Amino acid sequence: MATSKWSQDVTRSSNALDLESDVFTRSDPKSIAASLKKSAEASHRRRATPLRSAMSMLTFYINRAGKDLDPGQKRVLESAKQELRKAFGKPEKV
Repeated sequence: MATSKWSQDVTRSSNALDLESDVFTRSDPKSIAASLKKSAEASHRRRATPLRSAMSMLTFYINRAGKDLDPGQKRVLESAKQELRKAFGKPEKV
């Protein structure tokens, strides 16, 4: 029987967001942010605002990938946080 990590299950079947497949492996931060925004706004199961739900899922993925996350992809995902804030019309964090 194949076992999977609980974090992998959360990313695949979040109760709050229906994510596009392989969204976190994209190389364009704007594309990642746009996909997360679309998923968060479409969800009726989330408990927080769309921005908080999307940002939480992105941060969750970065934290769970940990040391196994490619440094280049981590930079892309960190940049996606800024793009997500822009997409929701929030000021950038410095």
